[in-house]
Amino acid sequence: APLGVACLNSETYGESSLTANPIRRVVTLLQAMQKKVTEEGNKEEELYDKFMCFCKTGTGDLSASIAAAEQKTTADSSSLEAVEASKLQLGQELADHQADRSEAQDAVAQAKAMRAKEAAVFAKDDTDYQTNIAALGKAIGAIEKGMSGSFLQSAAASRLRELTVSMDLGTADRDMLSAF
Repeated sequence: APLGVACLNSETYGESSLTANPIRRVVTLLQAMQKKVTEEGNKEEELYDKFMCFCKTGTGDLSASIAAAEQKTTADSSSLEAVEASKLQLGQELADHQADRSEAQDAVAQAKAMRAKEAAVFAKDDTDYQTNIAALGKAIGAIEKGMSGSFLQSAAASRLRELTVSMDLGTADRDMLSAF
């Protein structure tokens, strides 16, 4: 405080302490304002220091966060590309397998149809062979009993004649069976 102002207190002029001198009031008011401004300045300085600290650490944290995010984005992008390539490969493999399955089903259907035809041919041939075997059995039985005359009259003999004509026999064998 300036010297002139310090000397202007109420006791130097002999006034009572209850009533304040107008100059003293102004001085007190100025001192209160100075105290208030100093406190506000300290608060502002403290806030400024905090802000600067935040800027320094916040920038570092933000930079680190950005770098980590960029790294993660790069990793995610490469991972996404790998997954997309795998998806394309699996899609192609699926299409190939579906085509193979379709071909296999067609092959199974053709094999079933061929087996059905072969089964029908076998059933027909089997029936013919069973009939032929039965006719030969009766013919052999009749020949063994000596019924040569009645054998020629039977259905077995007519079947035997049909066999000699339809079977793939040599001429000598056919003549021998016909002479029977």
